[in-house]
Amino acid sequence: MKPQHTIQSTAEVHGRGLFTGEEVTVRFKPAPVDTGIVFVRTDGQTPVRIRAHVGNVTKRARRTSIRNGTLAIETVEHCMAALHALSVDNAEIELTGGELPGCDGSSRDFVDAILNAGVVEQQAEQHPLVITETVRVCEGDAELIAVPTDTEDLNILYDLDYGPDGLVPRQIFALRVTEDNFRNEIATARTFLFEEEARQFQAAGLGKHLTYSDVVVIGTQGVVGNEFRFPDECVRHKILDLIGDLYLAGRPIHGKVIARKSGHALNHELVRMLLEVLERNERAHRLRTTTVMDAVQLRRILPHRYPFLLIDRVVEIDGDHRAVGIKNVTINEPFFQGHYPTQPIMPGVLILEAMAQLSGVLLAQKLEHTGKVAVLLSMDNVKFRRAVLPGDQLVMEVRTVRVKSRTGHVRCNATVGDALVAQAEIKFMMVDAEPS
Repeated sequence: MKPQHTIQSTAEVHGRGLFTGEEVTVRFKPAPVDTGIVFVRTDGQTPVRIRAHVGNVTKRARRTSIRNGTLAIETVEHCMAALHALSVDNAEIELTGGELPGCDGSSRDFVDAILNAGVVEQQAEQHPLVITETVRVCEGDAELIAVPTDTEDLNILYDLDYGPDGLVPRQIFALRVTEDNFRNEIATARTFLFEEEARQFQAAGLGKHLTYSDVVVIGTQGVVGNEFRFPDECVRHKILDLIGDLYLAGRPIHGKVIARKSGHALNHELVRMLLEVLERNERAHRLRTTTVMDAVQLRRILPHRYPFLLIDRVVEIDGDHRAVGIKNVTINEPFFQGHYPTQPIMPGVLILEAMAQLSGVLLAQKLEHTGKVAVLLSMDNVKFRRAVLPGDQLVMEVRTVRVKSRTGHVRCNATVGDALVAQAEIKFMMVDAEPS
C-alpha cells in the first residue's frame, strides 16, 4: 500500500477568478492524515470549511463548484487536478474569495506552488478508489466508461470529437497519470471555449476582465488573438478537467477511464456511480466478515426464543442511533411449512417483526433503557416491495427518529441485495423486563 501525502510547508497563489474576476489569494497548508482536501473561505467573519467531495458539488455551467450552505467556491477543478496528479491526499486550502485564481486557465501555477512547498509522506496508508467493475454513464453522445485494470494508477483515454462541422478537429489522447506525465503533457493545457460561448458569458457578466490573450477562444478561423501550446491542447485540457473532477471522490482513483466528449456534469455523475459501487462492495464485505453481536449475545438482550428470534447477528451498531442486522432465510424456517408449502414466501409480518427486534437491540443501547424491553406501540408507513424467499439474506437497517426514557421511535428498512423489500416506522414503549 502507498502512504498518504501532504505538503511540507505553506504555499500561495494569487490571481483573479476566471469567471468572477475577483482578486483572490489561495494558501496551501499541510493537513493531518485522513483529512482529505478541504477548502476554507476566510473572507467572512467566521471561516467556512468545504470538503472537496462530489456530495458538495453545486450545479454550474462549464466549471466545478462546491458549496457549504450559502457559500460556494468556484472553479476548483484545475487545483484539484494538480493535487490528484501530485498525490497530495491531505491539504487545507484557504481562500480570500469565492473563486480560485484562473491564472492562465491551466494547472501550471498550482503545480508549481505545490512542488515548491514540497510533498511529504505521512504515517498512514492511502485509501484509493479501485475500479472493480465496469461503470458507464452517458448523456446524449457524451459518455464515460470506467473499467478495471491490473495497475495501481489512473489511465485515461479521451476522444474529443465535435463532428465533421466542429471548430475543433477530432483529437484523441491517452495518458497514464503520473507526476511527470501530468507536468509535461497536461498541466499547461488551458481551458478553451468557442467564440459564441465567450460572447454569451461576457453578456451574462462573467469573465468581463478577460481578453483574447488571457484564454483560448476558438473561432471559425482558429484561435482568436492567441495560439495553442499543443496542436491537441483541447483534448489535453479535457483530461486535466477530468483528473480534477475524479478527485472529488475524496480519494485517488485506480483504473482506466475512457471518455468521449464528457464535461463536468458527466464527470461528477461518474464519480457518484463509482462511490455507489464502492459503498456497495464495502457493505457486502462488512456483511460477510463483521459481527458486532452474535446469536448468543442477542439472547442476552432480547426475550425472544426459537422459533421467534429472527436476527442471526448484528453487523453494525452506532451508539443508539443506527444498527444493521442480518437474517439468513433458509428453506428450513418453520413458517415455510404453511406459508406456503408449494411457494415458500417469508410472511411480511415476520419481516416487520425482525425489524422490530433489531429496533429493540438498538434502543437497548441507551443507558436509560437498561433492563427494559421494547414493546410495540404502533407501525406507520409500512410498505412491502418484493417477496423474501428461501436463500435470501435479509439485511435490516434501523435508525432512531426520537428516543425518550419511556418511548422509542425508529425508521426501518430491509433489503435483499440492492433491492428494498420492506420499510416501516415503528414506535415502542419501554417496559421493565421480567426476571428470567
